[in-house]
Amino acid sequence: MAFTADDNRFMSRALELAEKGRYSTKPNPCVGCVLVQGEQIVAEGWHQKAGEPHAEVVALKQAGSLAQGATAYVTLEPCSHHGRTPPCAEALIKAGVVKVVVAMKDPNPLVSGRGIAALREAGIDVSVGLLQEQAVQLNRAYCLKMKSSKPHIISKVAMSLDGKTAMASGESQWITDVPARQDVHRLRAEVDAVLTGVGTILADDPQLSARDGVADLMVTQPRIIVIDSKLKTPLEAAILANETNVTILTCSADDYKAKALRKAGCRVEVLPSNKRGRVDLRAVDKWLTVQSINSVLIEAGAVLNGACLKAGMIDELVIYIAPSVLGSAARGAFAINDLTELSERIQLSFVGMEAIGADIKLSYKTKLDRK
Repeated sequence: MAFTADDNRFMSRALELAEKGRYSTKPNPCVGCVLVQGEQIVAEGWHQKAGEPHAEVVALKQAGSLAQGATAYVTLEPCSHHGRTPPCAEALIKAGVVKVVVAMKDPNPLVSGRGIAALREAGIDVSVGLLQEQAVQLNRAYCLKMKSSKPHIISKVAMSLDGKTAMASGESQWITDVPARQDVHRLRAEVDAVLTGVGTILADDPQLSARDGVADLMVTQPRIIVIDSKLKTPLEAAILANETNVTILTCSADDYKAKALRKAGCRVEVLPSNKRGRVDLRAVDKWLTVQSINSVLIEAGAVLNGACLKAGMIDELVIYIAPSVLGSAARGAFAINDLTELSERIQLSFVGMEAIGADIKLSYKTKLDRK
């Protein structure tokens, strides 16, 4: 069907509302809803947090009796199943909405097509596909998870112009300037989980939370996942200082250390090891597929970054390049020692570039298939 200029205007507004949930809805998708009578918006809503009312319900509550005979513009197909909240399709039907315009079908197998079918069976006129590309992009991680069970995995690296991430001593704070570091905090705020290695915990003792430059945002802090083969994570580590959701992935059978970490508030998961006695990254990838995690940000050293890249776990690279040179003795970004020929190189696909203060932010997709 042909959509009008007003249709585009109302759906654009619904997408703006959905965007508000970018940092708080995890692991749920971002959804916005606009209710219209004639050419006037009579109510708006967006999904703020998992377990709280969905966008449609928020808008219907705001509209009250004005929902009767209204048109609803929704960025994602209204749900049709009972989860932590009642079905939105049912709420729209009961409210007396006569038309629903949907940006995209929900890729969730529990919903996909069912919400639209329920609306049509109730006699409601339903149109699908308006500003679909924008809606998909907003929930790209959610879409990947629903279609493949795998989360969208990003590796973030801050490096010098000559590709170095730390001095030979390990000193790395700070390679990039404040604006770039604040951008990283917003990236953390957006993902469901931050993945790191115990080497980073021991060397830098990071908090791995979203703090700087996000005060004006509604943020649900990401889960923290640490790959720690020998359970070396200190009980006084900064990641354990706050009430953060921390999971340690290990292959160690040391019950004493595991109990101590659990007592400190960690979840400890024992996974298979590889031939070198370290946690097998294939097992990590499989573990991530069964978690309620749509997106992961890897913040780690060269060893784990290189291993994850070679294993094909990484979907996207976000590189912050500072206008500095650290020299040949400094540490690189990806420790991959067994690439001997140019034909074995790991090829990337350019996505975009942005100047952030004095630094440059580059985004790439990888071309490796995830197994």
